[in-house]
Amino acid sequence: MNTSPDVFFLPAGGEQRLCLFHAPAGVPRSRVLYLHPFAEEMNKSRRMAALACRALADAGHAVLQIDLRGCGDSSADFGDASWTDWQDDVRRGMAWLDGHAPDAPLWLWGLRAGCLLTAADWGRPVNHLFWQPMTSGKLALQQFLRLKLAAEMASGASKGLMEQMKAELAAGSPVEIAGYRLGAALAGGLDAARLAPLGAPGRVEWLEVNSREDAALTPVSEQAVKDWQDAGWAVRPQIAPGPGFWATSEIELAPALISRTVEALS
Repeated sequence: MNTSPDVFFLPAGGEQRLCLFHAPAGVPRSRVLYLHPFAEEMNKSRRMAALACRALADAGHAVLQIDLRGCGDSSADFGDASWTDWQDDVRRGMAWLDGHAPDAPLWLWGLRAGCLLTAADWGRPVNHLFWQPMTSGKLALQQFLRLKLAAEMASGASKGLMEQMKAELAAGSPVEIAGYRLGAALAGGLDAARLAPLGAPGRVEWLEVNSREDAALTPVSEQAVKDWQDAGWAVRPQIAPGPGFWATSEIELAPALISRTVEALS
């Protein structure tokens, strides 16, 4: 069908969050809340997320996209957001779905660092859809900080820069990286985040993309999958062919990832 989503602003304690709701034609088979990746990866992934949302809605799923605090067209600046703010936005998204698509199974769908945001005990049954999950917030933070190292390397100003940025964040001061002002509250929350199984066990669809035909999960991903399985979760990992669209210089797509996603939730 590919109908246009319903675009609206969700109230958030005196602020607002931009949301897009992709409604299915009939009674929803499930409810899906999409949580975008970190910083510029969000912008690189918008096209893929939009196409996947439409495909899921066409397959009967009710899908809500939300721009987290300080991101996209939501209220506040990126530098003012905290990890707790983003967790509160997840709760807002779930509550909205409760009122507009009740009773259907709930899926939290994260991409990259968005997966870390889903991994919490939400006090209710949830399933997880992971796209290229990052298993460590500490690693995610280091990768983001390295963007400034790379930018300063040509001028020779990168020496000691990583330690300096970490010290500034530890002291509560923000740092400027790749056009983003990263606040200490968000950096600290991300640094502490882990892709750990919490809450009542449910389903986990773990999807990664790789352009190699003989690709396999990394040892880190394999261990994380085992940890979730050991905690009682029904985890199904798979790899779809495609590029790392969240980090490519040009906007790229991974159609196989979308089709595998629709199959996984169906």
